[in-house]
Amino acid sequence: MAGKLTHIGGSGEAHMVDVGGKAETERTAIAEGCVSMQAATLAAIRDGNAKKGDVLATARIAGIMAAKKAHELIPLCHPLLLTKVTVDIEPDEALPGLRVTASVRVTGRTGVEMEALTAISVACLTVYDMAKAIDRGMTISDIRLVEKRGGKSGEWKRGA
Repeated sequence: MAGKLTHIGGSGEAHMVDVGGKAETERTAIAEGCVSMQAATLAAIRDGNAKKGDVLATARIAGIMAAKKAHELIPLCHPLLLTKVTVDIEPDEALPGLRVTASVRVTGRTGVEMEALTAISVACLTVYDMAKAIDRGMTISDIRLVEKRGGKSGEWKRGA
């Protein structure tokens, strides 16, 4: 079924895929993204000197919340009872900026790639929002799926 769009009917109409006949399996997705910024902005975030508060903690919570609401934001995305969401944010002096990673898990009939990607997107947007007073030139980039496991299609890893 590779190459076939599953959300488009024979006449081109959009529809939500029926996953009722699929087996429930444990499914995991890992996504990543970056927020590049001035070195001084990274230092202010790392040192807790952003006027809006703890940028990293707030972005982490925002990412977790976003994963849980992906179905409300993305048309045709199934609501899922997620069993685990983690959002990790690490300073990277080489960017300079922050590297954000999200891991999402569910036992269900459909994958959690969209939930992981939504977590990354919103966590990065939250970093931007909380630090824009310091650096409006920040760049959000490289949001992508890194790995997915479970379901009929099995395991997929970027670059593998």
